[in-house]
Amino acid sequence: MGSSFGKIFKISTFGESHGPAIGVNIEGLPAGIHLDVDQIQFELSRRKPGQSRITTQRKEADEIEILSGVFEGVTTGTPMAMVIRNKDQKSKDYTHIANQFRPSHADYTSQEKYGVRDYRGGGRSSARETATRVAAGAVAKQFIAQAFGGEFYAYVSQVGSLKLEKEYVDLDLDRIDDHAVRCPDPEMADKMFKLIDQVRKEQDTIGGVVTGVIKNIPIGLGEPVFDKLHATLGKAMLSINAVKGFEYGSGFEGIKMKGSAHNDAFYKEGNRVRTRTNKSGGIQGGISNGEDIYFNVAFKPVATIMQDQESVDKDGNTAIVSGKGRHDPCVVPRAVPIVEAMSALVIADFYLICRTNKLTH
Repeated sequence: MGSSFGKIFKISTFGESHGPAIGVNIEGLPAGIHLDVDQIQFELSRRKPGQSRITTQRKEADEIEILSGVFEGVTTGTPMAMVIRNKDQKSKDYTHIANQFRPSHADYTSQEKYGVRDYRGGGRSSARETATRVAAGAVAKQFIAQAFGGEFYAYVSQVGSLKLEKEYVDLDLDRIDDHAVRCPDPEMADKMFKLIDQVRKEQDTIGGVVTGVIKNIPIGLGEPVFDKLHATLGKAMLSINAVKGFEYGSGFEGIKMKGSAHNDAFYKEGNRVRTRTNKSGGIQGGISNGEDIYFNVAFKPVATIMQDQESVDKDGNTAIVSGKGRHDPCVVPRAVPIVEAMSALVIADFYLICRTNKLTH
């Protein structure tokens, strides 16, 4: 089972939604990084359930426990292990689907693949696993901040048909957490909140888009063939639960343009070469060019709805699956820190890889 991500800065996660704990092990984290545990906890609090009435009401403190790799607040260079105890599981909410397959979930495919599945909250396939990625991403953010000052932002730019038309450069990204929806435009955030709340009352769900922005990234991150920076970012984002699409830079809109309009012209600014536009999204030839990296991640409507749906059981008999448990009517507000975390994990890994690319004197 693929539970690891990265090559040098490598994480391995473990645990199930309704098991005693979930956790992550980080390898390749350099020694000498001053680690702020409160910052890790802050990031986990941005992702944890029960934040508002438009999120799942599962109550988890998501308190981080560091088991190894840190001494007196400084990383030691050895593997860093962290765990989060599960404390508010209600496994009985899932007994009714022990022998049934929920539409658009991993129930059927997991059963066919392994011949056995943990039906309690989706087991290993649950989005609960992403808390471990957020913890590891918080560590990666601190490493990157101390190494070269990189910054990571993500915000909700669309919910259903409500789309924020402003570009990230026209937004105050420091206001992302001002609203429960995590859209930095107050007027649009209010509209999104009302839409999600209405969908919740209808016992249904709705999808959306999270936009990611990475700033102050060195030139040269990424490889020219199979490990292109944008390809690995795409893999990272598509590994997040409920993600159905990824685009960076001009994305699909770029196909409407001619090359003469789409090309990013170079110019010299002091001692640095820059581009006048950034339709490349900060990546050219699979390698970072020093400009902002920006991308969109599309999330589908949450598959669990509080309505009866037709399905089948393990024997192939027709069954009616009833929605129970505690679930998000829209996942994107809580997905924001996950997108930031996966971005940081990718950049941390490529930064360390880049330092092996050439000898310097």
